Amino acid sequence: MWGQGEAGRDVKAGAGARLEGQAGELDPGLLHQLLLHFNRARLSPAIPQEDWEADLRRESHLRCLEGAFVEAERERIAARAAEAPEDPDGFVAWFEALKQAGPGQGDPLFPWLATEAPLEAFRWFLTQEVAGEAGFDDLVAMTQVKLPTRAKLELARNYWDEMGRGREEAMHGPMLAGLAEALALHPTDEDTVWEAHALANLLVAFAANRRYTYHSVGALGVVELTAPGRAVCVNEGLQRLGFGMPVRRYYALHATLDVKHSEAWNREVLWPLVAEDPGVARPIAEGALMRLRAGARCFERYRQELAPMLSRA
Repeated sequence: MWGQGEAGRDVKAGAGARLEGQAGELDPGLLHQLLLHFNRARLSPAIPQEDWEADLRRESHLRCLEGAFVEAERERIAARAAEAPEDPDGFVAWFEALKQAGPGQGDPLFPWLATEAPLEAFRWFLTQEVAGEAGFDDLVAMTQVKLPTRAKLELARNYWDEMGRGREEAMHGPMLAGLAEALALHPTDEDTVWEAHALANLLVAFAANRRYTYHSVGALGVVELTAPGRAVCVNEGLQRLGFGMPVRRYYALHATLDVKHSEAWNREVLWPLVAEDPGVARPIAEGALMRLRAGARCFERYRQELAPMLSRA
């Protein structure tokens, strides 16, 4: 039950008089704290509670806030998403072009991390990244429900890689946790910029609501498409600062593995879904653009926060 535990109590205490409004009327920091705690609690295993009906009523308010947030983000990229072709070859070509022309691509933050950023800046950046991690493995698992067989099988292969192909030491989530431990990173909700929370909240909203299934397909696919270039820079920066492969492994792995994941995603997920139903091209395109825009918003905020050390970027 989402209301159970500390996160649930935080949501109940903070939501009260404000939940009747729309997402656009709330301070973004407050909105994304509410959605963060909501998502953290609703995705956690729980047991039945006697007040489950009251929990559902509170959940409906938060889901309305979540929906208003997502729809506002959709509106911002609608015109560009409408340009996506509806034939499978044309759509995949349009999608792949986002690697160069999508929001946030080529941001100067990452070359600076690779070549100049001091350890203090790296630790701040990675703290934000760890705090904003939504759990790619779980998002893939939630998205694949009832998808057509060809797409479902590719998401299953992707999930199995995220899970280390059955080996705990190779799971991607624990790799990132190991990096955080090695660098003594201690992310807190209060010290994380709202843009990082917004990115995670967007991905969870896509995966947790079946009306946004194809948005989730686009968002997760564009992560695989664009992450390798950024991962290369982060890995190079960590190596420059003297960290060995056990610490750098998460980023070193994603610098190469995600290239193969992206190729397979585009071939086995995007192409057949659009070929079967051209109408899904638009929501897939929206999901990709919304995810990239959320990332670009993070990079801009990161550069603002790191400005004293980023003057040469």
